[in-house]
Amino acid sequence: MKSFDHIMDEEYFDRIFTSFRQVLSTMGKILPAVSLVAVELQDPFSVLISTVISLRTKDDVTLNASRRLLSKAPDAASMLKLSEDEIAKLIFPAGFYRRKAVQIKNIAETLVTEYQGKVPCDASLLMKLPGVGIKTANLTLNLGFGIDAICVDCHVHQISNRLGWIETKTPEESEKVLQTIMPRRFWIPLNELLVSYGQEVCTSVSPKCSLCPENARCPKINVTKSR
Repeated sequence: MKSFDHIMDEEYFDRIFTSFRQVLSTMGKILPAVSLVAVELQDPFSVLISTVISLRTKDDVTLNASRRLLSKAPDAASMLKLSEDEIAKLIFPAGFYRRKAVQIKNIAETLVTEYQGKVPCDASLLMKLPGVGIKTANLTLNLGFGIDAICVDCHVHQISNRLGWIETKTPEESEKVLQTIMPRRFWIPLNELLVSYGQEVCTSVSPKCSLCPENARCPKINVTKSR
């Protein structure tokens, strides 16, 4: 494996993040749906709920579903008044919309009964909410509270390994290692940037390396076919 240790400093990551943003901006793709919801509504509850909706769901579907649901129920108390069927209809056609409707209803109930309707700003407490894992918790901390946390999903995990930043087997392992090598100011934008980049350029199968400004420098670890 080619070692990037000597250049993985703040200047290096600044160049990477800037170049990736420039590529995405030319494609009209800058922020994923959850980030757009966060910008629009600026509320931890909105970020939490839109993140739940976003799992295994395309960005445009997530954005529209989140807007419909949150316009009807912008907080936990009002969400609790909706039935599971009403929530399901509002978020359709999000992936697993019926299962997510049950989860959203349960989250709202937990927030109202245990946290006075407020979303806790602590990862361990967030992960006690029904169905909330580390990715959803960290994204809620990132975009809902502005708290530094690295949110790693399959895109962040794969791209970080392809670029030779880390050598890990799981997103959970990647999160821990990235915290040791990446300057803190890049933690929050890491997920929203690499998720979009993984969807549009550095795709899971046959990445579009010809569009990537890192094409000549990237070691392309575990890439067997590219465009």
